Amino acid sequence: MINKNWDVILKDEMSKDYFKKLGVFIKNEYRTKRCFPPYENIFDALRFTDYDEVKVVVLGQDPYHGLGEAHGLSFSVKEGVRKPPSLQNIFKELENDLGIKREASDLTDWAKQGVLLLNSIMTVVEDRPLSHKDKGWENFTDAIIKALNNREKPVIFLLWGSYARSKKEYITNKQHYIIESVHPSPLSANRGFFGSNPFSKINNILENNHQDKINW
Repeated sequence: MINKNWDVILKDEMSKDYFKKLGVFIKNEYRTKRCFPPYENIFDALRFTDYDEVKVVVLGQDPYHGLGEAHGLSFSVKEGVRKPPSLQNIFKELENDLGIKREASDLTDWAKQGVLLLNSIMTVVEDRPLSHKDKGWENFTDAIIKALNNREKPVIFLLWGSYARSKKEYITNKQHYIIESVHPSPLSANRGFFGSNPFSKINNILENNHQDKINW
């Protein structure tokens, strides 16, 4: 389905009843409502960053729900789309941390370097945040986290906000790394996101593990 190693890793998960029901539900939602990301982009996070290529996981909750924003990668928007406030704050922290003043809002280049930009809920109805909550996506993306937890090669899990941090229970193997803080949302960024230096921390870990650093 994804045409990557993920198809093998997630084969059993995708054969479960809940996932088949989810597929029927999502097809109907896209047929009858305006949903995001575009149908063909739903699994782009997995297509751009294959199972054995993952260095970092950046976990979001659900996609942006405004027209033209979501394109299948958590926190990312296509060029020409106004940067959402959380993404603006991510870029502010990137500049504070590493001195990088990033303009490009499309984070596909991160994904291609091994940053899995995964939303726990992978679809949403326009202007209705969390509209596809508890429909089965969480089971599927939890299975992705568990599969990465089973990997021998270390993975860095970047958990921003209480929702993402709730997934720590699935990260049990000691070779992996967890970097966490409050969410980059304007509601919380001043309470510990700014100054958390996640980008330099990630690159230091990668360097210590003899892996190429991320070109943020």
